[in-house]
Amino acid sequence: MKIRKAVIPAAGIGSRLLPLTKAIPKEMLPVGDKPVIEHTVRELVASGITDITIVVSGGKSLIQDHFRPNPALVAQLRADGKTAYADAVEEVGELSRLGHITYLDQHGPYGNGTPVLNAARHLSDEPMLVLWPDDVFVAEVPRAQQLINAYDRTGAPVLALMPMDPSESQRYGVPVVADDLGSGLLRIAGLREKPKPEDAPSNFAAIGGYVVTPGIIDELRAQTKSWYEHRTGEVYLTDAINAHAADHAVFAQVIQGRWYDTGNPADYLVAQFASALAHPQYGGHLRRMANELA
Repeated sequence: MKIRKAVIPAAGIGSRLLPLTKAIPKEMLPVGDKPVIEHTVRELVASGITDITIVVSGGKSLIQDHFRPNPALVAQLRADGKTAYADAVEEVGELSRLGHITYLDQHGPYGNGTPVLNAARHLSDEPMLVLWPDDVFVAEVPRAQQLINAYDRTGAPVLALMPMDPSESQRYGVPVVADDLGSGLLRIAGLREKPKPEDAPSNFAAIGGYVVTPGIIDELRAQTKSWYEHRTGEVYLTDAINAHAADHAVFAQVIQGRWYDTGNPADYLVAQFASALAHPQYGGHLRRMANELA
């Protein structure tokens, strides 16, 4: 079954970026000349995704406003002779149509598995992509397309991986690699959350990006049912993947490209700086300025 649907969980409060995110959703913070969530939406549209569900919570209306077409503004800009600005505004609105973006309020227990289950109730039993809205990938082949290609080879759940320095293992989920199938495709036996360097089962980190299948959704349903019975813990996508991997094949794709995490201040600044240096119009000037300040 071809992957045509995707979920972007965007209900978090961005606590690591407070007070910057007190009034502005972290997904709307700029990286370059686009809000970070637009990078994710563009990646999905470029990879052939035609149904995008953005799971939101209160205070996230700016996301909807950003992608909503605004014909009146476009007409005003064209009347003023500001054609380039009009084209840019129109193109962002067109993303909503191309990706058929819909919005869903999050309901249920805490944990990053909840928005995925919320969306799955509306997307039927099909495989789907799940991408976090605070990741930016720069790659010749979009990360989403690389994950789709891996699913086409395996027909099973797929996680996105990047090589990591073993000393950083306590920041990530680290996969237990069972087999190397070539071209960066690995079969995994599960994930270990934030292990000590000496306990890390591999030199790869699980990063933002998944192909989720109906079997994973079943595990999330079981977790959620247990939560409502006991009201303890949170519902995590990683736990569902581990449970599924006990009896089913699960794979991971080592992503070719550069990953920028914007979820904390230091990494957000790195993403901003890298994007600025790569800008075709401003990059040269900023490089010269950076050298002068060094």
